[in-house]
Amino acid sequence: MIEVILMQRVEKLGQMGELVKVRPGYARNYLLPQGKAIRASKDNMVRFERDRVQLEAQNVKRREEAERIAERVFGLSVVIIRAAGESGSLYGSVTSRDIADACKDSGLTVDRSQVLLEQPIKTTGIVQVRVALHPEVLVPIGVNIARSTEEAEKQARGEDLRAAEQDEAESLEAELAAELAELGSAMER
Repeated sequence: MIEVILMQRVEKLGQMGELVKVRPGYARNYLLPQGKAIRASKDNMVRFERDRVQLEAQNVKRREEAERIAERVFGLSVVIIRAAGESGSLYGSVTSRDIADACKDSGLTVDRSQVLLEQPIKTTGIVQVRVALHPEVLVPIGVNIARSTEEAEKQARGEDLRAAEQDEAESLEAELAAELAELGSAMER
């Protein structure tokens, strides 16, 4: 374990300015290269304390800007059209990059690293995804994944597509059974 000073809030780790112990790989591969932390040496601790007020002021300014953007895009919903089977399983999956691209098309420029997706989405439907505009500002985005634009509109209205497909299949089966029965009675004559 090594000690680092957090330069910004890191979810599930700590707030800006905290001294935390993390695994060397996490620090070396993620926190340090992205500027989210610095090594906890005596020189760095002195430098951080000297610049703390300025760093906190910059953080507050960026957070306020992110909050203004969050207010503007609150309730944003994006549509992603993908090929899928009858059961709604996608041929492939929707990733954070796909969601970031769809957000850009809707006017919200975000990087794929800002899209907080636990795992890739593998079925059609509407999913809520969190987007981190700032480490302290998260905004929910509705992602509507469908096979066609018409299906996306039906999902957005709240129609249950699975039930409609099931009803249609049952009515076709009933029609077919009636025709077979009619054909069977005609053959008996």
